[in-house]
Amino acid sequence: MAPSSPPPPPPVIWLCLWALIISPAVSLTCSSQKFNKNEVYSNCLDLPSLSSYLHFSYDSANTTLSIAFVATPPKSGGWIAWAINPKATGMAGSQSLVAYKNSSTGTAQVHTYDVASYGSIVPKDLSFEVWDKTVESLRDGSLAIFAKIKVPADLATSGKINQVWQVGPSVGDDGTLAKHDFASANLQAKGTLDLKSGQSATGSGGNDKLKKKNIHGILNAVSWGILFPLGAMIARYIRTFESADPAWFYLHAFCQVSAYAIGVAGWGTGLKLGSESPGITYSAHRNIGIALFVLATVQIFALFIRPKKDHKYRFYWNIYHHSIGYAILVLGIVNVFKGLSILSPEHKWRTAYMIVIIALGGISLLLEAITWVVVLKRKSKKSTKPYDGYNNGN
Repeated sequence: MAPSSPPPPPPVIWLCLWALIISPAVSLTCSSQKFNKNEVYSNCLDLPSLSSYLHFSYDSANTTLSIAFVATPPKSGGWIAWAINPKATGMAGSQSLVAYKNSSTGTAQVHTYDVASYGSIVPKDLSFEVWDKTVESLRDGSLAIFAKIKVPADLATSGKINQVWQVGPSVGDDGTLAKHDFASANLQAKGTLDLKSGQSATGSGGNDKLKKKNIHGILNAVSWGILFPLGAMIARYIRTFESADPAWFYLHAFCQVSAYAIGVAGWGTGLKLGSESPGITYSAHRNIGIALFVLATVQIFALFIRPKKDHKYRFYWNIYHHSIGYAILVLGIVNVFKGLSILSPEHKWRTAYMIVIIALGGISLLLEAITWVVVLKRKSKKSTKPYDGYNNGN
């Protein structure tokens, strides 16, 4: 008789994974933010990238714009910036408010910068009037820039301004700003602000690529982040119940094959995006994605070489199948969160995925307890059967 197959890893693997997932701070929205001086604005926007927020009020009578821009520097000592570009939609030519903490005193300060070009970013008065410039350090580590701006006449007439925002890693002693990253979230940190309606729209350029990135993210989140864990739960818990045999196997196979098909589609869109974005590389996300594709392909072949239960190699097949399966499970969820960090969607999507994973984990803990009870009862019944001398060769 073949040796019994080793049980899958205990649910402690889930607990470790949850600790990794829920470690980031809980995401906020602009409507929940409070300032130290209790400033109140007519409008607030969750800006679509870099986890940034804009609170503003516009007085059309005297064309005055009051703003509070909130963002978190990527590193301690980093900077945040919000700008108006009077003539274009990008960073070049923008008139910027930049805040950072002084490296020697640790106090936050705000300055104005004229971004004449990407190679010329110098502290300088802006081309329009700005007053009441202040900055606050908020409890979550973010900075808030406050200012009042006299909107130029031509922009006040149209009622729309080109806004740009950004975050960077450090500031030199002479006030020189270190270059920000050129990731997707950084490049998309711009849009048009409608002062009258209180709405913001991103530029049309790059929308097609953003749509492809969203498709890539959705496919991979559903595949590696939801279906694969669900399939693993079916194999571990449902098969414990004798009445579910062989239904559990077909459900497990259906989940994993579907997850693989969707995952391959997501992997393909990722390759396409990479080829269309020369010079932009997310090494860790890409390498984990390649590893997932290879491991999942190997795992699919396990379906075709699966020995019978009493075969002498079934024990080794189980080790191979379980090990690769749990590696896919952990790497898949980790890579989904890496992808969310790169894409920087609205906070509700990260929160929604966290809720799904935590719900699956909670269900798995409940099923773990139930299956242990079932297994222990089954073993106790077998141990209390009458002694059969004949069957034991006496």
